[in-house]
Amino acid sequence: MDDKQRQMDGVRVNLAGTVLTTQQGVRVDHTDDSLTIGERGPTLLEDFQAREKITHFDHERIPERVVHARGSGAYGTFTPYNDWLAEYTVAEFLTDPAVSTPVFVRFSTVAGSRGSADTVRDVRGFATKFYTRAGNYDLVGNNIPVFFIHDGIKFPDFVHAVKPEPHNEIPQAASAHDTLWDFVSLQPETMHMMMWLMSDRALPRSFRMMQGFGVHTFRLVNAAGQGTFVKFHWKPALGVHSLEWDEAQKIAGKDPDFNRRDLWEAIETGEFPEYELGVQLVAEADEHSFDVDLLDATKIIPEEQVPVRPVGRMILNRNTDNFFAETEQVAFHTANIVPGIDFTNDPLLQMRNFSYLDTQLIRLGGPNFAQIPVNRPIAEVSTNQRDGYHQSRVHQGRTAYVKNSLSGGCPAIADERVFRHYQERVEGHKIRKRARSFQDYYSQATLFWNSMSDWEREHIVAAFRFELGKVDHMHIRQAVVEHLTRVDHRLAVQVAEGVGVKPPTEEAHPNHGRSSPALSQANNATGSIRSRKVAVLVADGVEAGPVTALVAELRKRGAVPELLAATNGAVRTVAGGELTVDRAMNTMASVLYDAVVVPGGDAAAATLSGDGYAMHFIAEAIKHAKPVAAIGAGVGLVGLATANVLTLTSTDGATANEHGVLGAPSATTELPEGFIDSFCDSLAAHRVWTRPTAAIPA
Repeated sequence: MDDKQRQMDGVRVNLAGTVLTTQQGVRVDHTDDSLTIGERGPTLLEDFQAREKITHFDHERIPERVVHARGSGAYGTFTPYNDWLAEYTVAEFLTDPAVSTPVFVRFSTVAGSRGSADTVRDVRGFATKFYTRAGNYDLVGNNIPVFFIHDGIKFPDFVHAVKPEPHNEIPQAASAHDTLWDFVSLQPETMHMMMWLMSDRALPRSFRMMQGFGVHTFRLVNAAGQGTFVKFHWKPALGVHSLEWDEAQKIAGKDPDFNRRDLWEAIETGEFPEYELGVQLVAEADEHSFDVDLLDATKIIPEEQVPVRPVGRMILNRNTDNFFAETEQVAFHTANIVPGIDFTNDPLLQMRNFSYLDTQLIRLGGPNFAQIPVNRPIAEVSTNQRDGYHQSRVHQGRTAYVKNSLSGGCPAIADERVFRHYQERVEGHKIRKRARSFQDYYSQATLFWNSMSDWEREHIVAAFRFELGKVDHMHIRQAVVEHLTRVDHRLAVQVAEGVGVKPPTEEAHPNHGRSSPALSQANNATGSIRSRKVAVLVADGVEAGPVTALVAELRKRGAVPELLAATNGAVRTVAGGELTVDRAMNTMASVLYDAVVVPGGDAAAATLSGDGYAMHFIAEAIKHAKPVAAIGAGVGLVGLATANVLTLTSTDGATANEHGVLGAPSATTELPEGFIDSFCDSLAAHRVWTRPTAAIPA
């Protein structure tokens, strides 16, 4: 049992074996009827049981977060690999491999309300609370390493622009509307972030398969008081993978809790999400050695210039016991830092340091929110702060001030392991003006575009076309295209052609040609198929041998195969046996799986070919570039489902592979050698993005 678990056990409640009482402990024997005069008379105000119950219900909801309202959380631990970072910081939790620090992580979407869907196009929050022995440290980051704006004073404007429009409260959790793009068209500093937002990074397949970034440049401080600039990176062990836009929209209807469910089920089944923390370090002497300003949150330091060095591993291994008490009440704050970590003068970070505390005060009803169990440090807390809403500590003694003599001078001023602010000389006039070094709005947007693979670029163009196509005002569309031509001329032309505005006629701003391969998801796969979900479509008359072999091997390698049929129960095999069905096909959809398998058996293939839902299931999976395997008589269904756009034929009678759709036409009782390995290789690569899908009906 870790320190955090022990610290919280005293407030956990298990109602098993108890009897119902009021909040004052009075036992209750009847809850279905209010206290009235006679069976049909008026209800009495003196019914304290009913009043207490209704009053609590009326106050059960706290204000949701203005941003990051839709979230999911889990507990875990962080452990550094070794002590190499001790040269740069006195933060024990980053430098002592003997110390395993409890953590709570909350993943979230930014724009939508608590009731919005998980798979919308949006930035994802990646906030980590480290319960260190020196106090709580909150690394409040996102799955995208940059932000929309330079300065926090613009944050209310940005949020107002991206939220549903005030005149009709439409659209929910979507950026495809006039006010957001109007803001973008008038704030060119947003262009780098918009490239990320229009990429597949804004559609993560899973919280377990997305990167996290601290966004800002922070500062590490060592024992000698020397500072080093640092950027924090989280890298998922399962690689970085995304959904396809059409798929993401459909998942929002089929399972709006898709990412939340994925995280919960992975932890429940022991597939613990794992991330590596890495850092980019920049000596203070090198602060001005880059072509960007390190204090500009709209910029990155390319990994080719400053490599990300691994620090330690985080594993999430425990789900919450109560969503409201933990995930909803957890309070993050960028200013929650510990000795060894400090701020920089990043103007966005500086404003966040003010805003987060102010937000928690209103959301959680006063200044004592740090006493809520999920927020409570494992470090000893001894303050003179008293009273206020929701005070749960019973302070003893007669003094609440420093210095004092009546309480023996306690709590005493600490003289070791204290937080000391980094000493930085600051001077200048009070002005409202941003440095010229912040005013390069396009070069890193171009860097991102240049770093993308062909399929990633296709998705970005399609995203811009979709989003701007929802914008009613043509002058906004035109203005965004004019910004895009400063990113890349061909990109701007393609977008303009898709949204009905005038394409730029000449390349007034040549592409600088630089790229950073680390930015492409094509370079962030790991080869693992762990926890990948595979739908196996079966019907009466299925050939059991290949199905049994494939399912067993997939499970052995950590994937999650499920047999789907028209109804729940079981299907009969060719040999007269039975295969148990995991789910009825019409309760699921191809968009909820990572791959699809169509086994053999003439009777089974005939049944599936006459089932429109099954044929759509196959075609849609192929349309979304997912690995698909067909065996024996199941091979013919691929041609039927795709209107013969894809046909699997084999000259050797063993294995056919058409654009990542794997077929074993002659397989009946067993699979050909290498078939499972080939399928697993495709599954590990996530998608076959080069597959031609435009003509496939789905």
